[in-house]
Amino acid sequence: MANHSQFGFQDASSPIMEELVEFHDHALMVALAICSLVLYLLTLMLMEKLSSNTVDAQEVELIWTILPAIVLILLALPSLQILYMMDEIDEPDLTLKAIGHQWYWSYEYTDFKDLTFDSYMIPTTELPPGHFRLLEVDHRVVVPMESPIRIIVTADDVLHSWAVPSLGVKTDAIPGRLNQTSFITTRPGIFYGQCSEICGANHSYMPIVVESTPLTHFESWSTLLSS
Repeated sequence: MANHSQFGFQDASSPIMEELVEFHDHALMVALAICSLVLYLLTLMLMEKLSSNTVDAQEVELIWTILPAIVLILLALPSLQILYMMDEIDEPDLTLKAIGHQWYWSYEYTDFKDLTFDSYMIPTTELPPGHFRLLEVDHRVVVPMESPIRIIVTADDVLHSWAVPSLGVKTDAIPGRLNQTSFITTRPGIFYGQCSEICGANHSYMPIVVESTPLTHFESWSTLLSS
């Protein structure tokens, strides 16, 4: 999860988030190179005396027309690749349905017969020591590690958004519509998120907690909860 005074992203815990972080760093390096070049040219024009060669040069005009097009291509190609990867859902091992309410989440494990529960934020007065305020819930979403997970997102009342930054997942929950996305957790851990769509007075009080566990632990948990 995010720390105080953190400038970068949260540690990536899914392949998609790793790609997003790499693309972010790639785009920043391109922006740094552009800013450095523009600053150098501005300094040069202020320091040097302009001549007819500087004012009227077809070669220079050709370069500053073609170069931005090349830069845009270098940014567009990896961006499109990541967009297609985020939309790709290929034979998931587990399907999870998340339903947004004012102001809590309901979850249904559609591959199991009776595995559904509501997830409410734990009030600060009832929060156990060592847990995070406004982020901990009474029932976590437990998923198996290194398994493709498909999540179907919808809402029961108003617009919500199911978002977990470290997994690179953010999907709008719209009443009467089913949106879907997928993710794979690359390591065990607990990943925190929140509703990312303003949905009313208690919008900031409907957190999301995803717990990634080995497959054997997930099977034991699902058997215990559904029994």
